[in-house]
Amino acid sequence: MNDFDFFIGSWNVVNRRLRTLFAGSDDWYTFPGTAVCRPLFGGAGNIDEIEFPTVGWAGLTLRLFDVERQTWSLYWASSRTGTLEPPVTGAFTGGRGDFYGDETLEGRPIRVHYLWSDITADSARWEQEFSADGGATWESNWVMEFTRR
Repeated sequence: MNDFDFFIGSWNVVNRRLRTLFAGSDDWYTFPGTAVCRPLFGGAGNIDEIEFPTVGWAGLTLRLFDVERQTWSLYWASSRTGTLEPPVTGAFTGGRGDFYGDETLEGRPIRVHYLWSDITADSARWEQEFSADGGATWESNWVMEFTRR
């Protein structure tokens, strides 16, 4: 239930995002961010807010632990849309968190994968991948490298 305790606190973030999705592109752009994560429900949830000052928008992630299923649901919202995206769900195994879900991108269904890895007391890595073929192949499109402030 306390898998995300490592993330409580304030973070500097280096973001890398793929400019064009599902085009075989290797054109990434980099931008900074800052994040603050607060616990909820005694560790069974948390919420983080992330600011991206150079791109002019912000994001929010709500994470809730399902006690019965022993899995996490992660919900993303962006100031660009003002909507809460469908959750990705999963768990941590061996210090790595894998979370999967279904969304739509430009009207077509996609699979989404969030990966948490390289977790230490002062750093962590998050990666987002999309699949347009039901999970047979994945394209990484956003990487965040966190360092504690």
